[in-house]
Amino acid sequence: MFNRLLMLFFFGLSLVLFTGVSASAQEAQNKIRVILIDGQNNHDWRTTTPIMKKALEDCGRFTVDVSSNLKPNDKPGSIEKTVPFPPDLGNYDVLVSNYNGASWPAEFNKSLEAKLKEGKIALVIVHAANNAFGNWNEYNLMIGMGWRPANAGERLKLDDSGKPVREAKGEGLASGHRTKGVWKVTIRDGEHPITKGMPNEWMHTTDELYDNMRGPIQNIHLLATAYSTGTKAHEPMIWTIDYGKGRVFHTPMGHASEAMHCIGFTTTLQRGTEWAATGKVTVKIPADFPTEEKTSSTTK
Repeated sequence: MFNRLLMLFFFGLSLVLFTGVSASAQEAQNKIRVILIDGQNNHDWRTTTPIMKKALEDCGRFTVDVSSNLKPNDKPGSIEKTVPFPPDLGNYDVLVSNYNGASWPAEFNKSLEAKLKEGKIALVIVHAANNAFGNWNEYNLMIGMGWRPANAGERLKLDDSGKPVREAKGEGLASGHRTKGVWKVTIRDGEHPITKGMPNEWMHTTDELYDNMRGPIQNIHLLATAYSTGTKAHEPMIWTIDYGKGRVFHTPMGHASEAMHCIGFTTTLQRGTEWAATGKVTVKIPADFPTEEKTSSTTK
């Protein structure tokens, strides 16, 4: 009798353990696989990469690996489990770029172009990542517009009535950040999955406000802007791009750690990355999301 009870006990225990392992495996399988590329930037990628990695993982929708394209003899960042550069894009659903430096290998670039066009991977561009690869034509199409000289492409802005205005290639100023500090984000499409449920206007913590961004500006869906006191125009701040069958999410917000700790930024990053990967958004807007009058930060 005792042996039978013991056998039943261990059988029940094995079922519990197996169920737990299966549930954990299923949960991991359902998560979106992110590869975050850094290693070179004119911004402090060693500080900002851990913030983005934590923000994505903490919401429960993502697993995040980091691949660093380091300069010769440069030291890696603080992320322990890194993936050699260049990574195998076939292992991931989304590439998040926190990179602005030397060109990537040509074969890697071709792989990204092909997989993005086929909808086999998505792309997320954050802040100075839009400064990179000015001579890579396909990258300019992927990001829509970025930090470029005036002769690199058209400029898109909104006037005070919310009407889009195009400035021709070669006219006006090169890209810059003529406004810095705390500023307001204005939602231009509140029905898009990324921005749905956000306040129509919300305050962003101290950041650079990119202006006069230039590029081919094709297949862009503008979701939000910010008013620059330097240019007296409403500058694009959140947008998406269709690149073949692939989805791209792009935000020039996120200059440094203070800006990335803004709950508006982290929520936008989470929701934008999920949308890029799946076309849908399940990440909720938190109760402490910034308002029209008040900023909100994870460092409070």
